[in-house]
Amino acid sequence: MQITETINDGLKRTLTVVVGAGELSERFDKRLDEIKDQVQLKGFRKGKVPMAHIRKLYGKSLMSEVLEKAVNETSSQAISERKERPALRPNIELVGGKDTMEQVIEGKADLAYSMSFEVLPEIPAGDFTTLSLERLVAGVDDETLNKSLDDIATRSMTFLAEDGRVAGDGDRVTIDFAGKIDGVAFEGGTGEGMGVVIGQGNMIPGFEDGLKGAKSGDERTIHATFPEAYPVKTLAGKAAVFEIKVSEVAGSVKPEIDDAFAVTLGLESAEKLKEAVTERIAKEYEGAARMKLKRELLDELEKMYAFGLPPSLVEFEFNQIWGQLEKSLKDQNKTFADEGKTEAEARAEYRLIAERRVRLGLVVGDIGDKNKIQVTQDELRRALIEHARRYPGQEKMVYEYFEKTPGAIAELRAPIFEDKVVDFVLSQAKISERQVSRDELMKAVEATNEA
Repeated sequence: MQITETINDGLKRTLTVVVGAGELSERFDKRLDEIKDQVQLKGFRKGKVPMAHIRKLYGKSLMSEVLEKAVNETSSQAISERKERPALRPNIELVGGKDTMEQVIEGKADLAYSMSFEVLPEIPAGDFTTLSLERLVAGVDDETLNKSLDDIATRSMTFLAEDGRVAGDGDRVTIDFAGKIDGVAFEGGTGEGMGVVIGQGNMIPGFEDGLKGAKSGDERTIHATFPEAYPVKTLAGKAAVFEIKVSEVAGSVKPEIDDAFAVTLGLESAEKLKEAVTERIAKEYEGAARMKLKRELLDELEKMYAFGLPPSLVEFEFNQIWGQLEKSLKDQNKTFADEGKTEAEARAEYRLIAERRVRLGLVVGDIGDKNKIQVTQDELRRALIEHARRYPGQEKMVYEYFEKTPGAIAELRAPIFEDKVVDFVLSQAKISERQVSRDELMKAVEATNEA
């Protein structure tokens, strides 16, 4: 095999690789020898077909197979010998026209092909001790704790039907309904035995208010208008008329936050419930603060590392992002105009996002490699279990998906690896802490996400 570099421009490389006819002949003879015992032809016992006959019958197809394997193996060998890391799979083109390839297949000419690719850039080591970052710390105040406890009680609320009860805020009204727009029934506008809790805001504007004051057995006509931003475009902004029959009005019964209620949730006492809720809120705050800190760290790393990016890798990442964006807009029946921008503006914006992702992906990978950061099997196992828990009753299907789908485990591994690299960099950076309120923390996180 002969390798000649024809282009070396920045990150771009083009090589010409020549595999001699003699080597191809050896590969062909070896492959012929591998199949000779399996060949069956009428008039011959299995494995006793003359080699000349096999060569005549299968020579062309076998040589094509040999050539494909030779290209795959020699291209990998060429890259390995040069100790280069292609950004993406190299583009390979055979040198010569149809006549040349016929000669190659017949064993009368060398195989020559060109291989074009972009290499990953060399990334210099960074000094993370120069980084100065701030971690926000928020405590759990009584107001937030009490609101969370009240939310838990509200979710555990029961309803008790009362004869003659007049429907008001917080009551559950069970209804049969039939809706029309311009006198015509519409899909999803009719139902029976539906429970509506007044004041929850789950229905379109005007609907819940129209149930106030109703009693069991009442019939009403409610006028309500679908919001302009309603997800079903055929209903958005339309005025509807609903004929309603009330079958039941039930008052809400919210449990007290006491020991008895705590026991129904699997805890020993109200005090233990408060401790558990406080711990959960504290973890939420820590997660939000870490999200902000991580974003700011990645911003600093993006500034710290200035190197050229492989255009093909940026283009690949951009196409991935753009494809997801187009699908999302289509699913929501939206256009770029609905987002307040032109397609050209969106393309420019998302190309910058693609460049950021590629740069940070290379940086994170390089830091991990240089510092021997690895994701353990135990960490992967815990992540898989956590992922499966999101799909109650379908855990087996989740495990089978990760077992059978190429690349699925890599997708599970990537965020774990990134977080371990982030932790490594943070361990070397200068981190100051600042005490803030919950509102200050959430505003800071929101501002960081919008930046």
